Amino acid sequence: MAKIQPLSDRVLVQPIEETEQIKGGIIIPDSAKEKPQNAKVVALGTGKTDKDGKKVPFEVKVGDVVLMSKYAGTEFKLNGEKFTVLSENDILGIVK
Repeated sequence: MAKIQPLSDRVLVQPIEETEQIKGGIIIPDSAKEKPQNAKVVALGTGKTDKDGKKVPFEVKVGDVVLMSKYAGTEFKLNGEKFTVLSENDILGIVK
């Protein structure tokens, strides 16, 4: 199995798909569904460096469930699973 290690201040997340709810027997096609905004943090990059050369710690950690910007990051599939790599700045908050 391939592994992905994000670089710099990038975060690797796995979108949390909402369970499909069918109302009134209408099936919504995948192309009409909204992109999920909740995701689980899978891996962190090496961290951003400030102007003095010191590493800035991440505000999130592996395992956190986060709320990300709607169109943030780059989506890809690895071994049949969906992932997104995004900058830590594109994370809006931690879901508690």
